[in-house]
Amino acid sequence: MPDQSPTVLVVDDEQQVADAYALRLQMEYDDVRKAYGGEEALASVDEAVDVVLLDRRMPDYSGGEVLEQMRERGLDCSVIMVTAVDPDFDIVDMPFDDYLCKPVEKEALFDAIEQQLTEREYDDDMQEYFSIVSKIGVLEAQKPSYELEDNEEYLELKRRADELRDDLDQTVQDFDDVESAFTTIDRN
Repeated sequence: MPDQSPTVLVVDDEQQVADAYALRLQMEYDDVRKAYGGEEALASVDEAVDVVLLDRRMPDYSGGEVLEQMRERGLDCSVIMVTAVDPDFDIVDMPFDDYLCKPVEKEALFDAIEQQLTEREYDDDMQEYFSIVSKIGVLEAQKPSYELEDNEEYLELKRRADELRDDLDQTVQDFDDVESAFTTIDRN
């Protein structure tokens, strides 16, 4: 992690939820911002933000719309969807970096943020791999195996993950340790 403390933006339309997450995070991070909805999030996010905890279901702009606008603006922050919305196959095309289902325990929240901060040190292939592994994990936790086996989007994710892993295995000796640390985060 860099010498400078990372900036984390917490976005949730439920003020109490955003405040609770921010209070927890301020124990570890010096710069924690809050936004109580999508419009406020778009006004608050800038190049200084390293990680965004983004609620998916908000009345003004959905988390998906906020995420899309952030990516269109070229913001390079990591985005962790933190939501009560049960994931479906629509997450495959969403450009988030991780997905946590509410309620989120304190340890899982910190683990996910630290994982994103660590990932920022890796190259694009590694970041893509971690994003795909997160999506696969969420889908496997929420969908029965027969649905997964018949879904082409899921199967393509698995193929891409295998392809990236093969490429990355050639350049990273201790990849299994990194992957293990990433997959131990409780996303459910």
